[in-house]
Amino acid sequence: MDEWNNDRKIKKLKTFLREMGSVVIAFSGGVDSSFLLNIAKNEPGVNVIAVTANFPAFLECELRDSKKIAAILKCRHIIINFKQLEIKELKNNPKNRCYYCKKNLFLEMIKIKDKYKFNSVIDGTNYDDLNTFRPGITALRELGIESPLADAGLTGEEIRRYSRQLNLPTWNKPSFSCILTRLPYNENISISSINKIKKAETFLRQMGFNQVRVRYHHPVAKIELDIEDIPRILDDDVREKVIKNLKSAGFSSICIDLEGYRPVSIL
Repeated sequence: MDEWNNDRKIKKLKTFLREMGSVVIAFSGGVDSSFLLNIAKNEPGVNVIAVTANFPAFLECELRDSKKIAAILKCRHIIINFKQLEIKELKNNPKNRCYYCKKNLFLEMIKIKDKYKFNSVIDGTNYDDLNTFRPGITALRELGIESPLADAGLTGEEIRRYSRQLNLPTWNKPSFSCILTRLPYNENISISSINKIKKAETFLRQMGFNQVRVRYHHPVAKIELDIEDIPRILDDDVREKVIKNLKSAGFSSICIDLEGYRPVSIL
């Protein structure tokens, strides 16, 4: 652990957390927020509450993971029901939907901070995220939300490497994003569409495809997988099961994206 002990970024992160003193962490159970929660929970003098939002575009397995990890880390964990689809600006899925979603969500986080008289609300944005299209970050900055991983300069690859060294179960967890990212911009969002996608992605994960996205081009499901998984889904037996399940979910046609999974996919 010499690298860990001598890493100026880790030292910087710990200093940020100690200076805050008490933090409400937006906790999804993913790689970044789990790493941040672990560091904050174990830093002397830092009080921590992890808050997970349960909302329609969040997979049930992700909610279970957040509960499990918070229990492993022995952290106080609050789950809130976030009425995402009642945000009027999200109705037609604008390109900056993340701005409105994050703004409304983190206003709820701030209420929790104020209720418990904590000092700061923080999130798991990492340094790499600053270089991608993420309108939600603008909302965070407007509300004064801190992103200590990004501020310390920690990249996604570094966070995974250190998570492995710390024996966090999330170190190799596939990335996940809000289900609304599977829907084309400027089209009406419906709970029916969200549920179709959730059912399809849950099935594909149960089939052993870890990194998966089902993009919904009504009425077509476009499946994105890691490149190395594409031959397996084309096996006759697997292919037939996928077709049967996704058609039962409500998709009339199913296609495979031959470029594979990309963290940012243009619909």
